[in-house]
Amino acid sequence: MSSTITTPFGFATTADEVLAGVDLSGRSALVTGGASGIGLETARSLARAGATVALAVRDVAAGERAARDIVETTGNEDVRVDELDLTDVHSISAFSRRWNIPLHMLVLNAGIMAVPTLERNRQGHELQFATNFLGHFALTMNLYPWLERATGARVVSVSSNGHHFSPVVFEDIDYEHRPYDPWSAYGQSKTADILLAVEITRLWSSAGICANALNPGAIATNLQRYTGEVLTPLEKRKTPEQGAATSVLLAASPLVSDAGGKYFEDCNEAPVVSEPEMFGGGVNPWALDPSSARRLWDLCIPFIS
Repeated sequence: MSSTITTPFGFATTADEVLAGVDLSGRSALVTGGASGIGLETARSLARAGATVALAVRDVAAGERAARDIVETTGNEDVRVDELDLTDVHSISAFSRRWNIPLHMLVLNAGIMAVPTLERNRQGHELQFATNFLGHFALTMNLYPWLERATGARVVSVSSNGHHFSPVVFEDIDYEHRPYDPWSAYGQSKTADILLAVEITRLWSSAGICANALNPGAIATNLQRYTGEVLTPLEKRKTPEQGAATSVLLAASPLVSDAGGKYFEDCNEAPVVSEPEMFGGGVNPWALDPSSARRLWDLCIPFIS
């Protein structure tokens, strides 16, 4: 049985502190939702460490403002912006066709939370599942050739403590037969994000590709557009720079180069907790279940074709 992965970092560590002394020159990174919040700070720290960074965003103007800010604050001019709508398979396909360099770090960061009423994307899938998981799944599948061409590529799936709200309900993922609930839909999508990391590692580790998932913590960002505020107690909240720390750890730190199929929070592998406490952290067993990871992968492949 493998031991739990620990690092010298913790709750208050910032992304720049994680990457202090790490040289990412010659390596490329793609961050979805990189125009604001922890996505922006993730991209900024990777750029500061020398990586070539691409921001995949719905709002190109906002992305360009973020890119200019990153260039000004890091001195790294190798930052670019490209349009990506994770709810639209055509946008994902077009974005993937434009990508043309080996991809060392893929940070699946974009997301929405607690959409108050049932909404669907153009293909008919519940919007939180479509945005938080299915779009990222399609993007990752499409970019596989470029991940394979990189040496030791890493996929980082940004999940949430909210995964405790729900497992993936395979019998009714899109809320066609059960009442819609904003938080169970969010929880299902975030559980799926963790299962994605589990299955990527199982299927692609032989190609040198590993994946891990994480809980960034509670950060006041655009994610709270539907809740109005961060609901977590003050003492458990983080700044965006702290929230990005675990993302960059999994994307680039040599301390976790052998990790795969795991879930981290506060820059360390999280304990498995079958009866979680409110705001207590840890990972639910249903999110690491290999059989569920395989089932989800097989179920969703037809959705992206």
